Amino acid sequence: MIGSVDLSAMTWEDVEQLLNHFESLGPLPGFFAAWLESLLPFLPLVAILIANVNIYGLGEGFLISWLGVFCGALTVFWLVRRFGGRLRHFVERKSPRSTRLIHWLERHGFMPIFLLSCFPFTPSFLVNIVSGISKVPFHTFVTATVLGKGVMILMVSFVGYDLVDLFKQPWKLVLVIGVFGLMAVTGRKIESKYFK
Repeated sequence: MIGSVDLSAMTWEDVEQLLNHFESLGPLPGFFAAWLESLLPFLPLVAILIANVNIYGLGEGFLISWLGVFCGALTVFWLVRRFGGRLRHFVERKSPRSTRLIHWLERHGFMPIFLLSCFPFTPSFLVNIVSGISKVPFHTFVTATVLGKGVMILMVSFVGYDLVDLFKQPWKLVLVIGVFGLMAVTGRKIESKYFK
Protein backbone atom coordinates (compact mmCIF):
# COMPACT_ATOMS: atom_id res chain seq x y z
CA MET A 1 0.00 0.00 0.00
CA ILE A 2 2.72 2.49 0.95
CA GLY A 3 4.73 1.79 -2.20
CA SER A 4 1.88 3.00 -4.43
CA VAL A 5 1.13 6.18 -2.45
CA ASP A 6 2.93 9.52 -2.47
CA LEU A 7 3.43 9.85 1.30
CA SER A 8 3.71 13.64 1.21
CA ALA A 9 0.30 13.92 -0.51
CA MET A 10 -1.58 11.68 1.93
CA THR A 11 -4.79 13.11 3.39
CA TRP A 12 -5.90 12.53 6.97
CA GLU A 13 -8.32 9.89 5.64
CA ASP A 14 -5.39 8.05 4.02
CA VAL A 15 -3.38 8.24 7.25
CA GLU A 16 -6.39 7.13 9.30
CA GLN A 17 -6.94 4.14 7.00
CA LEU A 18 -3.25 3.21 7.26
CA LEU A 19 -3.23 3.50 11.06
CA ASN A 20 -6.43 1.46 11.33
CA HIS A 21 -4.60 -1.47 9.70
CA PHE A 22 -2.47 -1.61 12.85
CA GLU A 23 -5.24 -1.02 15.41
CA SER A 24 -4.26 -4.21 17.27
CA LEU A 25 -1.09 -2.39 18.39
CA GLY A 26 -3.10 0.21 20.30
CA PRO A 27 -1.70 3.75 20.32
CA LEU A 28 1.75 2.75 19.03
CA PRO A 29 1.02 3.40 15.32
CA GLY A 30 -0.25 6.92 16.08
CA PHE A 31 2.77 7.66 18.24
CA PHE A 32 5.18 6.17 15.69
CA ALA A 33 3.62 8.14 12.79
CA ALA A 34 4.00 11.44 14.71
CA TRP A 35 7.56 10.52 15.77
CA LEU A 36 8.55 9.50 12.25
CA GLU A 37 7.39 12.84 10.78
CA SER A 38 10.08 14.60 12.81
CA LEU A 39 12.73 12.53 11.05
CA LEU A 40 11.05 12.51 7.61
CA PRO A 41 9.66 16.04 7.23
CA PHE A 42 7.97 15.30 3.90
CA LEU A 43 5.31 13.30 5.78
CA PRO A 44 2.03 15.24 6.27
CA LEU A 45 2.08 16.27 9.95
CA VAL A 46 -1.37 17.89 10.00
CA ALA A 47 -2.92 14.79 8.41
CA ILE A 48 -1.24 12.58 11.04
CA LEU A 49 -2.50 14.77 13.89
CA ILE A 50 -6.08 14.81 12.57
CA ALA A 51 -6.03 11.04 11.98
CA ASN A 52 -4.84 10.48 15.56
CA VAL A 53 -7.68 12.47 17.14
CA ASN A 54 -10.23 10.80 14.88
CA ILE A 55 -8.98 7.31 15.78
CA TYR A 56 -8.13 7.71 19.47
CA GLY A 57 -10.41 10.60 20.51
CA LEU A 58 -9.52 14.20 21.28
CA GLY A 59 -7.73 13.70 24.61
CA GLU A 60 -5.84 10.50 23.86
CA GLY A 61 -5.17 11.48 20.23
CA PHE A 62 -3.72 14.81 21.34
CA LEU A 63 -1.52 13.11 23.94
CA ILE A 64 -0.27 10.45 21.51
CA SER A 65 0.53 13.08 18.88
CA TRP A 66 2.20 15.40 21.40
CA LEU A 67 4.42 12.64 22.77
CA GLY A 68 5.28 11.40 19.28
CA VAL A 69 6.14 14.83 17.87
CA PHE A 70 8.13 15.81 20.96
CA CYS A 71 10.07 12.52 21.06
CA GLY A 72 10.80 12.92 17.34
CA ALA A 73 12.09 16.47 17.83
CA LEU A 74 14.19 15.28 20.76
CA THR A 75 15.58 12.42 18.66
CA VAL A 76 16.70 14.79 15.88
CA PHE A 77 18.14 17.27 18.42
CA TRP A 78 20.04 14.51 20.27
CA LEU A 79 21.42 12.91 17.08
CA VAL A 80 22.68 16.26 15.80
CA ARG A 81 24.08 17.26 19.21
CA ARG A 82 25.75 13.87 19.66
CA PHE A 83 27.11 13.19 16.18
CA GLY A 84 27.03 16.55 14.41
CA GLY A 85 30.24 18.02 15.77
CA ARG A 86 31.43 19.13 12.34
CA LEU A 87 27.97 19.88 11.02
CA ARG A 88 27.94 23.45 12.32
CA HIS A 89 31.17 24.32 10.49
CA PHE A 90 29.89 22.65 7.33
CA VAL A 91 26.56 24.52 7.49
CA GLU A 92 28.23 27.86 8.20
CA ARG A 93 30.70 27.32 5.35
CA LYS A 94 28.03 26.24 2.82
CA SER A 95 25.49 28.86 3.92
CA PRO A 96 27.15 31.85 5.59
CA ARG A 97 23.74 33.40 6.32
CA SER A 98 22.93 30.45 8.57
CA THR A 99 25.49 31.83 11.05
CA ARG A 100 23.08 34.67 11.73
CA LEU A 101 20.28 32.23 12.55
CA ILE A 102 22.49 30.10 14.80
CA HIS A 103 23.73 33.13 16.77
CA TRP A 104 20.20 34.54 16.99
CA LEU A 105 18.97 31.23 18.38
CA GLU A 106 21.83 31.08 20.88
CA ARG A 107 21.16 34.64 22.07
CA HIS A 108 17.39 34.33 22.42
CA GLY A 109 17.06 30.59 23.15
CA PHE A 110 13.62 29.80 24.50
CA MET A 111 11.35 32.29 22.71
CA PRO A 112 12.28 31.60 19.06
CA ILE A 113 12.17 27.83 19.57
CA PHE A 114 8.81 28.14 21.34
CA LEU A 115 7.31 30.41 18.66
CA LEU A 116 8.60 28.32 15.77
CA SER A 117 7.24 25.20 17.47
CA CYS A 118 3.77 26.77 17.71
CA PHE A 119 3.36 27.02 13.94
CA PRO A 120 2.52 23.89 11.95
CA PHE A 121 3.85 25.58 8.80
CA THR A 122 7.44 26.25 9.85
CA PRO A 123 10.20 23.74 9.07
CA SER A 124 10.50 22.14 12.50
CA PHE A 125 13.04 19.65 11.15
CA LEU A 126 15.41 22.57 10.48
CA VAL A 127 14.62 24.16 13.85
CA ASN A 128 15.59 20.88 15.55
CA ILE A 129 18.82 20.62 13.54
CA VAL A 130 19.83 24.25 14.11
CA SER A 131 19.02 23.90 17.82
CA GLY A 132 21.18 20.76 17.92
CA ILE A 133 24.22 22.39 16.31
CA SER A 134 23.84 25.56 18.38
CA LYS A 135 24.85 26.02 22.01
CA VAL A 136 21.24 26.27 23.18
CA PRO A 137 21.03 24.37 26.49
CA PHE A 138 19.24 21.03 26.40
CA HIS A 139 16.68 22.07 29.05
CA THR A 140 15.82 25.23 27.07
CA PHE A 141 15.18 23.22 23.91
CA VAL A 142 13.07 20.65 25.79
CA THR A 143 10.92 23.24 27.58
CA ALA A 144 10.34 25.41 24.51
CA THR A 145 9.56 22.40 22.30
CA VAL A 146 7.20 20.72 24.77
CA LEU A 147 5.20 23.92 25.22
CA GLY A 148 5.28 25.09 21.61
CA LYS A 149 4.38 21.71 20.12
CA GLY A 150 1.65 21.38 22.75
CA VAL A 151 0.03 24.62 21.57
CA MET A 152 0.29 23.67 17.90
CA ILE A 153 -0.95 20.10 18.33
CA LEU A 154 -3.83 21.17 20.60
CA MET A 155 -5.03 23.66 18.00
CA VAL A 156 -4.76 21.25 15.06
CA SER A 157 -6.35 18.43 17.12
CA PHE A 158 -9.25 20.63 18.19
CA VAL A 159 -9.93 21.69 14.61
CA GLY A 160 -9.52 18.20 13.17
CA TYR A 161 -11.57 16.38 15.81
CA ASP A 162 -14.99 17.35 14.48
CA LEU A 163 -14.61 18.52 10.90
CA VAL A 164 -18.29 17.89 10.12
CA ASP A 165 -19.42 20.27 12.88
CA LEU A 166 -16.88 22.79 11.66
CA PHE A 167 -18.50 22.90 8.22
CA LYS A 168 -22.01 23.15 9.73
CA GLN A 169 -21.11 26.34 11.59
CA PRO A 170 -19.57 28.78 9.08
CA TRP A 171 -18.28 31.21 11.74
CA LYS A 172 -16.07 28.45 13.20
CA LEU A 173 -14.75 27.67 9.75
CA VAL A 174 -13.97 31.34 9.06
CA LEU A 175 -12.24 31.64 12.45
CA VAL A 176 -10.16 28.52 11.84
CA ILE A 177 -9.18 29.63 8.33
CA GLY A 178 -8.24 33.05 9.73
CA VAL A 179 -6.09 31.57 12.51
CA PHE A 180 -4.35 29.16 10.14
CA GLY A 181 -3.88 31.95 7.58
CA LEU A 182 -2.29 34.16 10.23
CA MET A 183 -0.10 31.30 11.38
CA ALA A 184 0.93 30.53 7.80
CA VAL A 185 1.84 34.17 7.05
CA THR A 186 3.73 34.58 10.33
CA GLY A 187 5.50 31.25 9.89
CA ARG A 188 6.52 32.13 6.32
CA LYS A 189 7.85 35.53 7.42
CA ILE A 190 9.96 33.89 10.12
CA GLU A 191 11.07 31.22 7.66
CA SER A 192 12.01 33.71 4.93
CA LYS A 193 13.94 35.85 7.40
CA TYR A 194 15.96 33.11 9.03
CA PHE A 195 15.88 29.94 6.88
CA LYS A 196 16.63 31.17 3.37
